[in-house]
Amino acid sequence: MKNFFNISNVTFSSSKNHKLSNINFDIKNKGDIICLLGPSGVGKTTILRTIAGLEKIKSGEIWLDNKLLSSQKLHIAPENRKIALSFQDNCLFPHLNLKENIKIGINSKNAFRKKEFSLLIDTLKLQSLLEKFPHEISAGESQRVSLARTLLSNPKLLLLDEPFSNIDPGFKEELQINLKRILCDKKITTILVTHDYNEAFYFGIKCGLFIKNNLEQFDSPYKIYHYPKSEKVANFFNKGVFLNVKVISRFAVKHNILGTISGNFIRPQRVGSFVRLLIQPEDLIHDDNSKLKFKIIDKKFIGTNFIYHLSLPKNEIVPVLVHAHHSHLHNFNDEFGVKFPINIDHLVCF
Repeated sequence: MKNFFNISNVTFSSSKNHKLSNINFDIKNKGDIICLLGPSGVGKTTILRTIAGLEKIKSGEIWLDNKLLSSQKLHIAPENRKIALSFQDNCLFPHLNLKENIKIGINSKNAFRKKEFSLLIDTLKLQSLLEKFPHEISAGESQRVSLARTLLSNPKLLLLDEPFSNIDPGFKEELQINLKRILCDKKITTILVTHDYNEAFYFGIKCGLFIKNNLEQFDSPYKIYHYPKSEKVANFFNKGVFLNVKVISRFAVKHNILGTISGNFIRPQRVGSFVRLLIQPEDLIHDDNSKLKFKIIDKKFIGTNFIYHLSLPKNEIVPVLVHAHHSHLHNFNDEFGVKFPINIDHLVCF
């Protein structure tokens, strides 16, 4: 196999009603990180359990470092796969303190990993917790302990199931930065499962987006966001809106209110056809002096930016992103200017 890890035409199933059929994705190089993204209940955890060997497959093949792990006829036992899975519910041993729980992940022959114990404890902010027992710590602290134990096991492939789901928001970003640095420095090949696309986009060199038991797109974060293959993919991010437009040239569409919108189509469109154009908050540009003005019906502050929602005729609504340091603060029912003519780098149409 050319790829370090490969899923080929595999059907993942946890029950008769929950099945992912003919799934294909890969990890090209050792040390790469990919993310499996999607809402709860689409089968992401089942994929991790199957890769780890806790579930068998009835079709397809799973390969790791040129070794076949799973097929219709072959099933390598979990303990022989050199794969570590960090569960969302952590599974710490209640009769061991946290230091003892973490050291279970250290192979007695692996002196190199033993030397890294202190550094890892410092990185994950576990110094003050080592003598405590699992029932004495929070869910977020338990998650960090499980993560430390998994990292010290020196796996060929690391599987992380929602590793930050119980972490306090104020500490999450720092922990994400520290974890990514560890994974990249040690070239630990990783599959991370999450429902948070910001998290997936930060970690993953590629992301697989699962919607309603289907792998809708496996691509770089940039292409998933800017070159979505379906309306389902575009709608997953729940940021943009679709407007009905007419394709008037190879580089433009026309909307009955916004006028001509120019740019580059992400896929060819037939001139004269009517399509639905995706408008993301960053696509339109605010201009206080523009004559193209619309009423503000909603405003959301997200720290570095505001997102204003503007009301167009015929019950259409468009979002516009504005930097928080913009000199004018706009309120509900104010008239809000949009720069005209409109140019959008990526014209996403369906």
